[in-house]
Amino acid sequence: MSNSADSPGTGSTGSPARRLRFRPVRVLTAAVFALAGLIFFTSFNTAKGTDIRQDGSLLKLSDLIQQRSRKNKGLDESNAALRDSVESLAESDDGSTKAEDEKLGGLEERAGTRKLTGKAITVTLNDAPPDATAKLPGYPEPQPDYLVIHQQDLQAVVNALWQGGAQGIKVMDQRLISTSAVRCVGNTLILQGRVYSPPYKITAIGDPDRLKQSLADSKAIQTYMVYVNVYGLGWKVADDGTVTLPGYSGTVDLHYAKPVDR
Repeated sequence: MSNSADSPGTGSTGSPARRLRFRPVRVLTAAVFALAGLIFFTSFNTAKGTDIRQDGSLLKLSDLIQQRSRKNKGLDESNAALRDSVESLAESDDGSTKAEDEKLGGLEERAGTRKLTGKAITVTLNDAPPDATAKLPGYPEPQPDYLVIHQQDLQAVVNALWQGGAQGIKVMDQRLISTSAVRCVGNTLILQGRVYSPPYKITAIGDPDRLKQSLADSKAIQTYMVYVNVYGLGWKVADDGTVTLPGYSGTVDLHYAKPVDR
């Protein structure tokens, strides 16, 4: 007589001993393999044979900003060279009188589009060390915002230098004009289409003593100096002797928002 191990399909009565049972584990396994196949196909279709990590379309926003900044710098330099060539050609045969040339030169100097030479000072601002602590008693431990240079700090220096009679100002390697805007995003400076990281250098031509006194009298800078003394923000004022500031070479067109036609 056979037992169930010998005859798994039938029992003693001839009827099936076990019915086919639903096995969820088998179905789940099949679903996992199907999903894996879908992922592999999608990855292949996206990569198209390239390294996704190196795909230019997936660059970080910061990388794109740096690329645009370098491109803008190149365009500014090219524009400056072309402007010098045009001005040289115009001066060689423009039919103007000496008085008219002097008047034009004065206007260009005040507008900031002509090189300017004179005695200057440079103010350098820098972030505090990331592990900075309060150096003086009675002050709270620093928040992250306490340790970085902000837009208001740069603007305070620029405004104080103008107030002190600066004839021309350069921030980093760019000349400021009346339409220049000093803006910061996070801990980076965006100036006239280009991006800079600290330390920030601001150079001004004028009477050095008067410029320094204007910096010392500024209420905004006095507040900044508290953070310098307590948390270690960078601050340095140096005499540069005689320097030459570049002329502004960018566009002078005003850019503003326009309503969208619907």
